[in-house]
Amino acid sequence: MSSPLKHIPKNVWVLGFVSLFMDMSSELVHAVLPVYLTAVLGLSVLAVGIIEGIAEATASMLKVVSGFVSDRFARRKPLVLLGYGLSALTKPFFPLAETAIGVVTARFVDRIGKGIRGAPRDAIVADVTPPEMRDAAYGLRQSLDTVGAFLGPLLAMLFLWLWADNLRAVLWVAVVPAAIAVLLLAVGVDEPQIAARRQKTGALRLDVDRIRALPPAFWHLLGFTALISLARLSEAFLVLRAQEMKLSLLWIPMVMIVMSAVYSLSSYPAGILAVRTNRQVVLGLSLIALAGAQLALALYPGTWGFWTGVALWGLHMGLSQGGLSAAVAQSSPPDMYATSFGLFHFVTGVFQLASGVMAGWLWVTWGSAAAFSGGALWAVLALVALFASNAVFGATKK
Repeated sequence: MSSPLKHIPKNVWVLGFVSLFMDMSSELVHAVLPVYLTAVLGLSVLAVGIIEGIAEATASMLKVVSGFVSDRFARRKPLVLLGYGLSALTKPFFPLAETAIGVVTARFVDRIGKGIRGAPRDAIVADVTPPEMRDAAYGLRQSLDTVGAFLGPLLAMLFLWLWADNLRAVLWVAVVPAAIAVLLLAVGVDEPQIAARRQKTGALRLDVDRIRALPPAFWHLLGFTALISLARLSEAFLVLRAQEMKLSLLWIPMVMIVMSAVYSLSSYPAGILAVRTNRQVVLGLSLIALAGAQLALALYPGTWGFWTGVALWGLHMGLSQGGLSAAVAQSSPPDMYATSFGLFHFVTGVFQLASGVMAGWLWVTWGSAAAFSGGALWAVLALVALFASNAVFGATKK
């Protein structure tokens, strides 16, 4: 069997490298932001959980809107470019902000950009990729995205060392890869011809009847997505756990480096495994890895338990994210791809908000072990739900 890489369209590769540079920028910021908010600006862990949850929920709500607009006008690239451009414009505001309000505002605007670009970007991959190759295509894009998530914290460590823990100076470095991402998107991604042939006219209003008519498999997928979102806490809690363990500021970005390295290395192989075998099995393995990660973080408070949990967390992400995206495309009609991705991301964000609030409250009330134990319980429930239905996650082998 020839390498699936040869059959993945150019747009997917370019979008992968756009994601790489933007994630390099964003994760450089996020690797140190939870520490900056708690240690420098004095916010509580619960406050950080609420901020992260609301920020992601805001992005997810906007993905519904941008997905609908993208499908309605059969245009993808302008919205993707707007979203990435807006995120790039926020990067200077992190080092310029003098108060928690300034930092939080920049974080929210950055997530607004993510919300605008997410659904139409994922729809481009579905538009240009044959159905039997989608697990591999989404896995590749996610793998390149996560290379950036690995390099960003690595740059943060390097410049924290060079600049003697000067957080504000380090945050300025994030501006450069964000600008590269926008330029690469502008010149390298073509508007999909499939979408262009579906050009529509008429009033801009949400077609609720068409959304209700989406296949039952899609709604089953959203229910599973809600469970997995409750189980997967924000990565900010990994950084806060490192801070709780008294890891020095210089080494805290290593948390995201380890997690992202495992994530990146496993994403594309997970897509190939799903193509050749069964997506349901791969997603089941991802939930086992997530439950194991949270139990390691909860029950083994030492260094070994912490780094095992971080690595398993990355494995969960690599095994799950491409498969979930491919399942959205599989269970949606082509002229509703972006809307369906918007709804998928909306559910993810809303339940991640609930997860962040619950985990923050458990952490403040009973400690970090309680927060991670709660996540492990949700992961087990999601695993049961996954194998209770074959409607969405069955075989993908052609």
